[in-house]
Amino acid sequence: MKVLAINASPRKGGNTDRILRMVLAPLEAAGAGTEIIQIGGKNIRSCTACMSCFKNKDGRCVQDSDMFNEVVARFADVDGIILGSPTWFADVTPDMKAFMDRAGFVAQANGAPLKRKAGTAVTAVRRGGAIHCLDTMNHWLHYMQTYMVGSTYWNMVFGREPGEAENDAEGVKTMRNLGENFLALMQALAGGK
Repeated sequence: MKVLAINASPRKGGNTDRILRMVLAPLEAAGAGTEIIQIGGKNIRSCTACMSCFKNKDGRCVQDSDMFNEVVARFADVDGIILGSPTWFADVTPDMKAFMDRAGFVAQANGAPLKRKAGTAVTAVRRGGAIHCLDTMNHWLHYMQTYMVGSTYWNMVFGREPGEAENDAEGVKTMRNLGENFLALMQALAGGK
């Protein structure tokens, strides 16, 4: 089993990275391969709606000046995907939005490589706006035809400064439960193949 986590926070080692690691911990303990890819702060270019991905059908975006194509190429080889973004002004970061727009087009043009795989989203939030941020990522995961994984509460952890998320006991519990639920779904899907 392989899980790809996308970190759209520009803060390396910040709260979004920490909560992604919380979710991945039960998966790693069970022997799943995990990878966190940092797209935050990497200047992911926005989609231009050129539709070349539908014309070329090569699993790539024609924009090749950023790391997007190397990330989207991993979709075919993973069993699950986790999106992580801090909440910025009640939504995802610009890098996450650009990534989702481009990945959405490329995926739809190339056989929906995330279809029937596990998917979930998490957010670190200072105070408010997290539900809308999660909705943005969850809508994309639905559009990618993933099987959505939930937890005991909304997939959010409160904290602003790096490390503060670890002080949110309910949020930490939510992330751990999310990881356990993600693992259970991936095991069930693997048993059905």
